[in-house]
Amino acid sequence: MFDLVIRGGTLIDGRRTPRYLADVGVRDGRVATIGRISTDASAREIDATGLIVAPGVVDLHTHYDSQIYWDPWCSISGWHGVTTVVVGNCGFGFAPVRPEARERAMLTMSRNEAVPIECMKAGMPWDWTTYPEFLDSLQRTPKGVNVSSYVALGPLLAWVTGSVDEAKGRLLSTGEKQEAERLLIEAMDAGACGWSAQLIGPDTIQRDFDGTPMMTDLLHEEDIRFFAQALGRVGRGAIQMIGVPKLANILASESGRPVIFNVLAARTDQHGAPAESHELLIRWLAKANARGQRIIAQSVTCAIDYQFTLEDWNLFDTSVLWRELTLGTVAERMEKMRDPARRTALIAEFEAGAAPLAGGGTEKLDVRLGVSLQDLLLAYVTVEDPELKKWEGHTVAEIAAATGAHPIDAFLDVSLACDLGAGWQTEPRELDTKAMHEIANCPYAVPGLSDGGAHTKFLTTGTYPTEFLATWVRDHGVMDLEDAHWRLSAYSAQAAGIADRGIIAEGMPADIVVYELDALGLEPSERVYDWPGGAWRLDRRARGWRWTLVNGEVTFEDGACTLATPGHLLRHGRH
Repeated sequence: MFDLVIRGGTLIDGRRTPRYLADVGVRDGRVATIGRISTDASAREIDATGLIVAPGVVDLHTHYDSQIYWDPWCSISGWHGVTTVVVGNCGFGFAPVRPEARERAMLTMSRNEAVPIECMKAGMPWDWTTYPEFLDSLQRTPKGVNVSSYVALGPLLAWVTGSVDEAKGRLLSTGEKQEAERLLIEAMDAGACGWSAQLIGPDTIQRDFDGTPMMTDLLHEEDIRFFAQALGRVGRGAIQMIGVPKLANILASESGRPVIFNVLAARTDQHGAPAESHELLIRWLAKANARGQRIIAQSVTCAIDYQFTLEDWNLFDTSVLWRELTLGTVAERMEKMRDPARRTALIAEFEAGAAPLAGGGTEKLDVRLGVSLQDLLLAYVTVEDPELKKWEGHTVAEIAAATGAHPIDAFLDVSLACDLGAGWQTEPRELDTKAMHEIANCPYAVPGLSDGGAHTKFLTTGTYPTEFLATWVRDHGVMDLEDAHWRLSAYSAQAAGIADRGIIAEGMPADIVVYELDALGLEPSERVYDWPGGAWRLDRRARGWRWTLVNGEVTFEDGACTLATPGHLLRHGRH
């Protein structure tokens, strides 16, 4: 007898094997057999006739480190076929952390990843101090997905130097390096899958709660090399980093370990036309791998649609002026936004062609992912004022032209009239099909970069599996389903060293999705109030996913969560 049989589906096993019709029998959380199974051989059956049966998605780039404690299914990801997530990305995390440093650790996540500190305070148990204790806590916690974790270098640096502020901008001493390596070995022995760091430098966009760079952004190259060499001495695990290709080359060479590089994306020039920067990165990846440097890029394969209010927004931080303007309480921000001297400086910056882009960088960039301030769209206002409401659906530039105001004044005045509650968004932009075809098919890249758990009032990029399969595979034909599921699951798992996930095969854990390809698509994003203390976030669900199984148990059925929590902590090297 089987616990469950998935009957009559089109099986795509994640290994690039050509699809075929088969039943899948599940017993004790694992795939017991694949083939024809008698009709009376299971306690439960799923009729997959006409549906695709594929491996669950492995989401390598998330920040669910705190959210998993109050949301076991790690939504948004859980709604979109994801069965395994990796936390601890970008050098941001919560272990090791001494009890007296917990609030400061939470503050580091409150601006750079826009996780509300009140939610972290209310939702995290903080029943750990060391990294092994943190993994033990994750193991005890009910989970609707499987979880693997990097050692985030930020908290490790704060531990060995004594504080977050002490860790910023100086070289580690010999004794601190010895302690850091001891902690790294301890974490790897406990099951960490490697280490992570944001290595953008002092001009980083993602900043600490006080507007200063993050600890890892200020790491000296000597210490970056040390941490790479330390992982090399461990001899297992991967490095996740965001930064420039030169540093990825150094990390791969010094460690001899795989490096997951962020990010490969389709960019535009200052006029919105497709740029060729992704082609340069693809050529760099090919050369690096040919030299024996195992560098795998994560690619952005979904539309980036920012939605925000100035009550929470922090992604103008590449501008010193805007960074200072958006620090502090709402009342303090509003006072600064009314200041004529600050307005004059902001207008001068704008006129000099140096205004910030929504999502990173400034207008001076020839190639960009971000969107110009004047192109932001007013989605809604929060006051019943006909003179304001008539501008809903118009851009900052259009509002400014119609009112005779400067774009800076128009943007700030509308926001202030709503006590910073006016909703702005980037206009939906068609991604260049040719560029996406090249990015999606890069031999050294995997789809993803969901950023799940972060920027939850701005972004819904955790939807990437649905968009990748529906928009790019089904509608645009950038690749076949066999290749798509290999990239979404098996290749992604391989990149992070997750040995027993990503394929459907006898003896493997039954992390499986069953979906209707023709029906697959995204629902509209919505504001939901389901975080600790009633805090809100943006959510975006999908249609077409019929069943999601984690370790053989159904966690989602026709878009509804079953409340089952069969997820495992995946301790690297212990599978």
